[in-house]
Amino acid sequence: MQQKSMQARVAEELRQMIISGELRPGSALSEMALSETFGVSRTPIREALKQLQIEGLVEVRPRVGTFVAVPSRREITELFQMKELLEGAAARLLALRGRVPEVDRLEATMREADEAVQAGDTDRYAELVHAFHELIVVGADNSKLEAHYRTLMNQLAYARLVRTSLAQPGRLSESDHEHHRVLDLILAKDGDGAERVMREHVRRSHQALTAGMDDRE
Repeated sequence: MQQKSMQARVAEELRQMIISGELRPGSALSEMALSETFGVSRTPIREALKQLQIEGLVEVRPRVGTFVAVPSRREITELFQMKELLEGAAARLLALRGRVPEVDRLEATMREADEAVQAGDTDRYAELVHAFHELIVVGADNSKLEAHYRTLMNQLAYARLVRTSLAQPGRLSESDHEHHRVLDLILAKDGDGAERVMREHVRRSHQALTAGMDDRE
């Protein structure tokens, strides 16, 4: 039992290190080094890495080693297509629920986001982007949708990608405007409109990300 909880703790900490970008894509993951870092034996490290491999965050190359996965352009496109479907559905479901607590929190998040845009604070805005999308998914009140969404976001390591997207000229204010449109439709209880505009927003985010990746290359 203790071994299992240790494995879960290691997996969660490694997961967050990968998602945040602390462990960069392509980084080698040494069982011995990780064992020293976490102060545990190599068994829970090995099991945690197996779990992260299943989630698509870690890649094992036989006779070479274990590495932080580097998603291909195609994989990122496919993941964004799924993100569009799930978040569009979540926006629809939330709109149909009416004035639930998540809607109040969305309004508060948007007030903070507007301030971050005015201040040109990309890092703070990136955190609020995550909060905005998270509230919509939680507010949909559908545990199956939420579970698929969390797996997807882990595979995307979205916290890292969103900064590349927001670095595009004008994208900060565009993104904020798109969020306002989604929220307005949710407040109007327009499920069809909320889904359509949310899907458009996710597509635009993907386009900005692709442009940012092209610039880096």
